[in-house]
Amino acid sequence: MSTFRGEAVGGVTAAILSVPSSIGYGVLALHGLGDQYVAHAILAGLFGATLVPLAALALGNRGPTIYAPRSILALLLGTVVLQTIVPAAAASGGWSVGQTLTVLFLVILLAGMFQALFGALGVGTLIKYIPAPVMAGFQNAVALLILLAQLGTLTGVPAAISPTDLRAYLAAVQPLSLAVGLGTALVIWRIRKLTARVPPVIAGLAAGTAAYYALAFLGFRGGLGRVVGPIPQAIPTPTYLAGFLAVPQQPELWAVLPALAGAAFSLAVVASLDILLCAKTLDGVTGRRAAGSQELLRLGLASAVAAPFGSLLSGINLSSSTANHRAGGRTALSATISALTVLGVALFAGPLIALLPRVVIAGTLVVVGIELMDRWSVRLFRDLATRRIADWRMPAIDLVMVTLVATVTILLNLMAAVVVGVALAVASFLLRMSRSVIRRSYRGDVMRSHRTRAPALMDALAREGRRIVVFELDGPLFFGTAEDLANRVEAILREDVLVVILDLRRVNDVDSTGGRIVAQVGDRVRGEKKHLLLSHPEANPRVARALRGFGVHAAVGADAIFADTDAALERAENLLIAALRVEAAEGDELPVSRLPAFEGLTLEECAIAERLLHRRCYRPGEVVIKEGNQDRSLFLIAKGTASVKIDLGPFRSKRLATFSPGTVFGEVALLDKQPRSATVTADEELVCYELSEDGFDALTSIHPRIAIHLLKNIGAELSRRLRRSTATVSQLES
Repeated sequence: MSTFRGEAVGGVTAAILSVPSSIGYGVLALHGLGDQYVAHAILAGLFGATLVPLAALALGNRGPTIYAPRSILALLLGTVVLQTIVPAAAASGGWSVGQTLTVLFLVILLAGMFQALFGALGVGTLIKYIPAPVMAGFQNAVALLILLAQLGTLTGVPAAISPTDLRAYLAAVQPLSLAVGLGTALVIWRIRKLTARVPPVIAGLAAGTAAYYALAFLGFRGGLGRVVGPIPQAIPTPTYLAGFLAVPQQPELWAVLPALAGAAFSLAVVASLDILLCAKTLDGVTGRRAAGSQELLRLGLASAVAAPFGSLLSGINLSSSTANHRAGGRTALSATISALTVLGVALFAGPLIALLPRVVIAGTLVVVGIELMDRWSVRLFRDLATRRIADWRMPAIDLVMVTLVATVTILLNLMAAVVVGVALAVASFLLRMSRSVIRRSYRGDVMRSHRTRAPALMDALAREGRRIVVFELDGPLFFGTAEDLANRVEAILREDVLVVILDLRRVNDVDSTGGRIVAQVGDRVRGEKKHLLLSHPEANPRVARALRGFGVHAAVGADAIFADTDAALERAENLLIAALRVEAAEGDELPVSRLPAFEGLTLEECAIAERLLHRRCYRPGEVVIKEGNQDRSLFLIAKGTASVKIDLGPFRSKRLATFSPGTVFGEVALLDKQPRSATVTADEELVCYELSEDGFDALTSIHPRIAIHLLKNIGAELSRRLRRSTATVSQLES
């Protein structure tokens, strides 16, 4: 529930957290330009926490999210300064402060426009698919660069001395400056364990500044480094707009424009990803679901609008946004109060900001750098080093990606890192997707169709069912996976295999290479006088269209394509039975004496049983047993087949079992005296012998030996069915 007090307290709390970090990120972004730019850097950071959120509010933001400069964006902008702007200025004979800042904020303007373009095109949903190792590499590089950028300020060593000259560098270190900087970082790091009332950054700034001036008062000012110094007029005006408009009239800048545009594009990509990740994280705090593309469009336009005023590129400030929400901020009013509070600091607190020691700001950024390290990659390195991971291959590849992206970012530039990151993302995708498309495989001796056959045929399938192989496929069937499938089928054909079934239910895509290879597999199997069957080809409409378009249906034949794997298995079993030439004569009507249920009886006993049976004939599709009925008859099939099916909706059903000549059904209701549990219909012309409940009772009382044999044979059949089910479950679970 929103209240004005909650909005006000939340906005002021967020501003208190945003001011120190914005100052630090401004210094971080412009540090490569030299000390004369520090004041401009501080204003750029403060304006990023002021003008960008106000522009976002004007562009339609109605939430309590706090926008401010981000560490990763500040560091990457600092990289652009060092690798693009500084060399370009040197090549042009040196630029004035105004020209340099104009070029810098032009990059921010272009980055904002690129980011807005990403949002307008709806690519926010695409940028977030950059793999975690690539983003972790960027993040670790930024963290390390932040730490390296503070080294000179922390140690007090002049910029002329390179860290590579270790002896000279160590000799020039100012111990007091290092102590104040590290002490500031330590206070920020440890204050959380002492109190939750004081924001850590505020506590660190206060403690570090107090220590700095206490040492200065004692006469150690020379070993402490400088303070921020005077800040120029803080009233925000579009100072750099005229410079932007004058760029076409400055030929000396034309040569550097492509590099600036490339840097801006790279900055926009990383900024967009950072916004999407932060928005997703913030969703869990506020319970509000942010629209990624709208967020990119709004923030990109806001950054572009604020750039002529000298503002840094900004993103979502997670710590300030969370503090705002916890303090009661629920609407855009709290974000407005936060922005105006920061603006008040920029307008009226300039003299106080000018007194901040630079080493104290460096100490706060040290904590930022440490906390920015990607925890997942650090944990991954630790687990690999201690051998806690059994399967180390993919984690090791991830760690190599992290290291490579970070190295390229540090040694070359952001644009090169983006290119390497995208290339690694593609390579990672292909590597992972090129795993075997075969989810699992099984043989026909343990996984049968739902058709129940005569005992002789079931025994034959149990002995020779291994000649049927089913491959369950999973994932995309493309050039990276289809070749492996072809090799597996080629290997299986060298065994005594008669039928290969490809289960396509979990295939989600097929490219031209994958389709062509499946068609070639069909030709290869047919050339071996064997059979290739496809099941579930219509499970995915896109896959179905691709299979037809690539000629797979034509290659395997219409009689080799089945709606489900059960139907394909039944066809495979029929082919195997035909090849084995098993004597079963399913096409002829079986006399009572040859029904397996009466096995072990004499001809006289069979004749007695036959007098109690009623011969029934059913047309195809006619119902034999209706679910829910109270009749108790037992049926013995003499000719034809009948199926138990369940209804799955309009024009859809699933077969649970098919009964063939010689099999029994309906015995459950006869034995447990319960209503019928399923519906059974005739598949074709069906001839059954019906034993009614009264007939069974008469058989039990008058001819108990015949009844016992009947129950024994029925029990044996049920036992065989149960064993087959157990074997199937065991195979599928193994």
